[in-house]
Amino acid sequence: MRQSFDETTDPSFGEKHLPLVRARMAEQGLDGWLVPHEDEHQNEYLPEANDRLAWLTGFTGSAGAGVVLMDRAAVFADGRYTVQVRAQVDAAQFEILDLVEGGVPAWLERAPRGAVIGYDPRLHSPDALATLKRAAAKADAVLRPVDVNPLDQAWGDARPAQPTAPVVPHEERYTGEGAASKRARIGRAIAEKGAEVAVLTAPASIAWLFNVRGGDVIRTPLPLGQALVNADGTARLFLDPRKVTNELPGWLGEDVTLQSPDTIEAALAELKGRRVLIDPAQSSAWWFDRLEAAGATVVRAMDPCALPRACKNPVEIEGSRQAHIRDGAALARFLHWVDTVAQETLPDERQVAEALERFREATGALKDLSFDTIAGAGPNGALPHYKPVTRTIRRMERGSLLLVDGGGQYLDGTTDVTRTVAVGEPDADQRRMFTLVLKGHVAMATVRFPAGTTGHQLDALARLPMWMAGLDYDHGTGHGVGSYLGVHEGPQRIAKLVNSQPLLTGMILSNEPGYYREGHWGIRIETLQVVTPPEPVPGGERPMHGFEQLTFAPLDRRLIDVDLLTAGERAYVDAYHAETLAKVGPLLDAGVRAWLERQCAPL
Repeated sequence: MRQSFDETTDPSFGEKHLPLVRARMAEQGLDGWLVPHEDEHQNEYLPEANDRLAWLTGFTGSAGAGVVLMDRAAVFADGRYTVQVRAQVDAAQFEILDLVEGGVPAWLERAPRGAVIGYDPRLHSPDALATLKRAAAKADAVLRPVDVNPLDQAWGDARPAQPTAPVVPHEERYTGEGAASKRARIGRAIAEKGAEVAVLTAPASIAWLFNVRGGDVIRTPLPLGQALVNADGTARLFLDPRKVTNELPGWLGEDVTLQSPDTIEAALAELKGRRVLIDPAQSSAWWFDRLEAAGATVVRAMDPCALPRACKNPVEIEGSRQAHIRDGAALARFLHWVDTVAQETLPDERQVAEALERFREATGALKDLSFDTIAGAGPNGALPHYKPVTRTIRRMERGSLLLVDGGGQYLDGTTDVTRTVAVGEPDADQRRMFTLVLKGHVAMATVRFPAGTTGHQLDALARLPMWMAGLDYDHGTGHGVGSYLGVHEGPQRIAKLVNSQPLLTGMILSNEPGYYREGHWGIRIETLQVVTPPEPVPGGERPMHGFEQLTFAPLDRRLIDVDLLTAGERAYVDAYHAETLAKVGPLLDAGVRAWLERQCAPL
């Protein structure tokens, strides 16, 4: 469970591994090779055996890509990993480029004319491939699917074994709905799309639909597997037999047939003449190729589990409330430690992250972190999703800020919270910037909105106070969160990027505006909140959704410039702190509770 600091990352990976890959490429007549971060399941966090980009380059971030040509290579990472990618990757072997600004497609547009660039169809979704193919065509280059991945060949016997963590039941006291009921519901959704069967390849959908969890992926309790679900609610679940416990068949019931993954191709061949629903954004091109070869009619549609999984039921919402209260007590103890011990000893980012994990572990309920803790001291806090890696770790500095973003996986819920604290006495500029971020955060916490509203329509509310001051931040305002599943979950989000998915009752999202002063410090305030059912507004004409706060952890009152807050904003902060004290305070010992009472006193 321990936080990873990438101490074993070797920047010479490229020098060692690129020649091996190029030799295998040459054997297949390839001039280039695409190396996505994603694996066969399109996972964000990967088992070690599937982290091909890390093996090739040394880069261990959760988003990225690589391209290898015979005479040059490139690694792509987004703004979260600017420092990390340069610390981990040998710039003499790889050009280091931005994943978002042009990314791999822009690079392919400049590929050698006529080049044959290979890809593994198991690792790319059709939607992603379509973009890459259009880009390659501009250089008269060709993307060619291959059956044998040259990187996997080069990795050879050194490649770790695939994970075989037991797949275990996730009880209805946590899920709020039995698996048979879910399968019946999803079966009806499949039929409504004009299909007879659906292919599920997303591990989160497998976990949700069959009420199981696993341990194949770090930070997310996922079992790696696939399923065919029929419109009548029966299903075939493909799992490595080594993962199947004695209790699992009975838990799944007679309407679910367990099969080994090596029978998948034969199962797809049986779908000749049938209408098969599959998600082109989630499932890899390999599945589409096999279904078309089998003579099935492919129905392209969203994974039918995605939206039901995102809309939490009352049991899941109550579980999230309890997980956040428990987590809030751990956060209070941690923030007390930061405000007392750490202010004197000035620990480094590694020690800060380890301290937060210790406090979460002390709850006795933590199953894992929900992601590697982001602890940014001073200038490192100005990197929005900086993760402490050995070569970049800094100590807390008086006169600066500490930004800590972390979360936990509990059986009843997944947490994710960011707090920014002053080290020593903050100056007026730090207090002003923090308060502008706070104003945006309060706007998103208190907004009311009609049915049909999407996240990108709300995004500007969190940015408005900073926009009025000529400022902004370069990440989304909110991402979806699962129920003892992924800390990043779609299809809902709050961001500038247009998203057609309306926010629906029961969806959990983060609220995390920020401000980052490069070379100095960063500020982010993040809580999780759940969309409430539409209710009448006094004097209004239409019922409105809102947000219920799930996260309860005090804000650093030293950083709040009360004069910049409106009366309504100040009332919100006071009410939030009062609720934090009421819910978290009873779980604390006398010393920490007294500290929390001071932190939560009215402004």
